Amino acid sequence: MESYEELYCFSYKPNADEKERRQEWDLLDLMADFSRMGLPNSLWKLSPVNHHYKVSDTYPAELFVPECATPPVIVGSSKFRSRGRFPALTYYSKDNHAAICRSSQPLSGFSARCLEDEQMLEAILRSNPHSDFMYVVDTRPKLNAIANRAAGKGYENEDNYSNIKFQFLGIENIHVMRNSQQKMLEVCELRSPSMSDFLEGLENSGWLKHIKAVLDAGIFIAKAVAEEGVSVLVHCSDGWDRTAQVCSVACVLLDPYYRTLRGFMVLIEKDWIAFGHKFSHRCNHLTGDSKEVSPIMDQFLECVWQLMEQFPCAFEFSERFLVTIHNHVYSCQFGNFIGNNQRERIELSVPERTHSLWSYLWTNRADYVNPLYRANHSQSQGVLRPSTAPHIFRFWRGLYNRFDHGVHPRQSVEDYLRAIQEETQQLEEQLASHKQKISQLEQESGITWKAPLCDKSPTGRSLDTNLGVANTPQDYTAGFITSSPHQLETPDSILLPHNSNQSKDSSLSNGSDQESGIADLSCRSPLSEDSPRGPDSDEAAYSTA
Repeated sequence: MESYEELYCFSYKPNADEKERRQEWDLLDLMADFSRMGLPNSLWKLSPVNHHYKVSDTYPAELFVPECATPPVIVGSSKFRSRGRFPALTYYSKDNHAAICRSSQPLSGFSARCLEDEQMLEAILRSNPHSDFMYVVDTRPKLNAIANRAAGKGYENEDNYSNIKFQFLGIENIHVMRNSQQKMLEVCELRSPSMSDFLEGLENSGWLKHIKAVLDAGIFIAKAVAEEGVSVLVHCSDGWDRTAQVCSVACVLLDPYYRTLRGFMVLIEKDWIAFGHKFSHRCNHLTGDSKEVSPIMDQFLECVWQLMEQFPCAFEFSERFLVTIHNHVYSCQFGNFIGNNQRERIELSVPERTHSLWSYLWTNRADYVNPLYRANHSQSQGVLRPSTAPHIFRFWRGLYNRFDHGVHPRQSVEDYLRAIQEETQQLEEQLASHKQKISQLEQESGITWKAPLCDKSPTGRSLDTNLGVANTPQDYTAGFITSSPHQLETPDSILLPHNSNQSKDSSLSNGSDQESGIADLSCRSPLSEDSPRGPDSDEAAYSTA
């Protein structure tokens, strides 16, 4: 594609009138998200300084800054930051007043300093009355940051900024990430590779090592905010790649809202789309410089998937939700990811000429719900504290090998549970119908039917279990269900009358079970029937589902 006008989103015309299309873009409200955080307040204000994008053309028009930051200080700081991207707030904890701010690197060179920029960081520090210092996090390797000094850029000098603690996090640049993904994809495309070829190729690509680096950075920021109550300023080079990754990972760890369907869409809209991640360049939407292409968004989605593997009950959405977003980042069917910043999308009249992915996902949200999600679970409510030990990380075959048809696809656990939920709903409807018929027969004959006092079946026992809370990822791996829904024991207390058609009904029941496509997971159970089951085990979650 040579121009934006050739992209599919500008010719995609679903069956929706103009009013419906406008409503699609009103689904998400970023100001409502900041209001949910308790903003504006006496410490942070909404600044009009970037209206019409006159300070930074890659920033959103509306930004939250410290209450004590004056327009001259903000403008002065922007002139000392790459691409004018001055420090602005992206997340605020109303519980302890700690904030996550983001910016680009300072134009410090080897010795330059800026009074307004120093005042800007001092204003961020004063906006957190419970802390006497703040972290400044450079997501780059230290050698890369030092090299940028020769070009008149670099990083903050701790001698010039009062009460800051500086930290490098060592995430590689877009070129390293692009080469790493290419090597990993080459391994995925091997035909009948040996185990050693696949594992060596995956290791040599360094892909999982980079995923771990992004997660470690997000964990550092989340701990600073949640445990230390300290505000953090995050930047990389220009503040739209690695900065977006670690800020959004930290938000997912910190805030349960961003682990819901709507909240995750708001997070992408805020930290990626509004703050100017260069989607069209990074995702190669148009013919251009191949060196600008890099899988930055892919890595963020994979980080979230890795977290979902550790905390399967903490996310309202499923793997299918992440894969669908990934597909449409590249498909250009919807207008959300077109352009490199908010200003370009306004100039292209994207909201007036295209349709929104978020509306499509929300309309079809039943297809993306995680059947294990429990809103009242401790991990669904609190801060996630994942492990980043090397053995924790997995290869995401659901994304990178989703088109591999060499082997008959195995039914996913999510699909299995969803099928169980649908079947359970049908059985409950049948039960209600039978109860109504029994009630009618009782009234006609004057005989009262009494239900069993207790259910001794495995399902009955698991349903009576008190679902508690889990505090670590290990609590999710206590066990799995060990039989399919049609293999349950008949309760001893129920005496079934003799029926000459019983054998026929039994065969029909078994046949319907096979036709339903529900696989028997008993052969895949990691535990025996006698294994201990905690109240927060996966069995309890499955039984609840």
